[in-house]
Amino acid sequence: MQKKLQLSLLCIAFTSQLTAQDINLESITVTSAANTEQKLHDVTANTEVITAEEIEERRFTTVTQALNSLSGINFSSNGGLGKATSVYLRGFDSKRVLVLIDGIRYNDLTGLDGAPFGHLMISDIERIEVIKGAQSGIWGADASAGVINIITKSAEKGFHAGANVEYGNYNTQKHALNLSYKTDTYYVKAASQILTSDGFSTKVPKGENVDDYEADGYKNITSDLKLGFQFNETNKVDFSYTRIDAYSEYDPYDSNDTIEANKYGEDVTHDSFGQITFDHIDSFNEFKLYAKRSIFNRQYLTDNPTSHYNGSVYEYGANSKIGYDEKDFVLIALDYKTFKHENDLNEKYKNQAGTITNSNIFKTDNGEIILTEALRYDHYDMFDDKTTGKAGVKYNSKKYKTLSFSANIGSAYNVPTLYNLYSYYGNENLKPEDTTSFDATIEYKGFKATYFYNRVKNMIDYDFTISKYNNIQGTSILKGFELGYKEYLTDEILADISYTYLDAKNEDKEALRRRPQDTVKFAFAYYPTQKLQLGVDGEYIGSRFDRDNNQGVQTGYYTLVNFVANYKIDKNFTTYFKVDNITDTDYQVVDGYATAQRSTYLGVSYRY
Repeated sequence: MQKKLQLSLLCIAFTSQLTAQDINLESITVTSAANTEQKLHDVTANTEVITAEEIEERRFTTVTQALNSLSGINFSSNGGLGKATSVYLRGFDSKRVLVLIDGIRYNDLTGLDGAPFGHLMISDIERIEVIKGAQSGIWGADASAGVINIITKSAEKGFHAGANVEYGNYNTQKHALNLSYKTDTYYVKAASQILTSDGFSTKVPKGENVDDYEADGYKNITSDLKLGFQFNETNKVDFSYTRIDAYSEYDPYDSNDTIEANKYGEDVTHDSFGQITFDHIDSFNEFKLYAKRSIFNRQYLTDNPTSHYNGSVYEYGANSKIGYDEKDFVLIALDYKTFKHENDLNEKYKNQAGTITNSNIFKTDNGEIILTEALRYDHYDMFDDKTTGKAGVKYNSKKYKTLSFSANIGSAYNVPTLYNLYSYYGNENLKPEDTTSFDATIEYKGFKATYFYNRVKNMIDYDFTISKYNNIQGTSILKGFELGYKEYLTDEILADISYTYLDAKNEDKEALRRRPQDTVKFAFAYYPTQKLQLGVDGEYIGSRFDRDNNQGVQTGYYTLVNFVANYKIDKNFTTYFKVDNITDTDYQVVDGYATAQRSTYLGVSYRY
């Protein structure tokens, strides 16, 4: 006990010299909180998980829709399916959120907005983990707001197959197929989904009829493959590969910096993400050796010469998880990354890093106390080296089974993309921006309340005074609180309600644009029989302006409501019907960009 406490206090001493952060959850298995598998109950970081069951019951089409069901998350989109989309996590935009697919980086270093959320469709997903708060102490750069890890489904023992067909408004069609086979020594799983939609015009002035403008279509093919071989009880190798091919039409800007709603541009995306891992488990440790690759390929086809953006991230690393005293462990990790932007820029930089993470669980007469600490050192050949950390504590009551308290503190940083540095609007003098964050949470009988506070120094943004990207002097503050309740009201009715208050301001105390101050999310599921499930969900968006300092067009003050019905025909077939925006609310998230009107969808899924 004394040795455990000494090790925990030693790690806390290291991380507190920086300003750290941590981990927190409840009762599923997650991997993103400490870069190793843990039960939610044992995680200190503020974390939420969207399960495959929730995705299936609510029939989300995109990952953005699924994420938007959580407290503290909002999004903006320049049109319908496949259009430019930014997800805001506690007021931080997409480029300050690290997004992973099965642990592989999805942040596009050739673009401006981080992860290209517009092309992330719900396809073969087991769960989505959202770790809130600064996470650079575990993951390094670009995890200032947190980490989103999308975990695809794994093969189950024996042969299994599944299929899904869906049709809906705007001639939207979805066809999906998955196959898997697993034995005691090997497994193979493949899945693919094709989604097409005629869509609606990207650009439509507020209040005008979408049908009066040309439609901007979209096509997305998302496929993934997983293979694995178990050599013996202690050694195995796994391979995973995900590919996203997308074609999207959009309304381009004309020479007067307005958008031509009856002309269109086209963009084509070919992104791929792969990894191979070797795992060894013995009585001393769990050792993992891995190689990962992210490839980004975008082409913009307009009346102007074609623009190409090709980028890559190669990552190699190893980690060792050494357990001691039942659930306690120390994780030591090393990794090496190369980031490259090809074509016109043809620039690259390298990163080497080392991380140590420690987790302890102390049993007491009244419950248990969990401590987690992490410390990371990053070396760059282009930027100054960075040392970041995080620390968290959680108390689980023994007398009151559902009562827990947790608190986390952490430091993080964001590096400028190669586009920020070397494009026509680039600035080679850019430095990484720094973030510190704190949150505290209490949970009891389905209720959850969280306070969060974040400071961002030297934020990277476009500086109109020099017409280039620049480090904006001063400190931005993003703070607020989240309230939630998720519980069965009766044996047949499940309620999930949350409220988020956000106060996001820059150095001049000006409110940051496109972040709603007040957001209410709600979802009710009704299970009248074992075969039928009915659901209603939606959100209320409070005051939100299209420009900083509460300027520009007001895009808030509206409520959206959706409906879904699932009926299990037999053990293999399920049919469903859903209606999005059932009140046909006329709203715009970004001024001048259209959103879907009332839309209906009918689908059938098969599972064997």
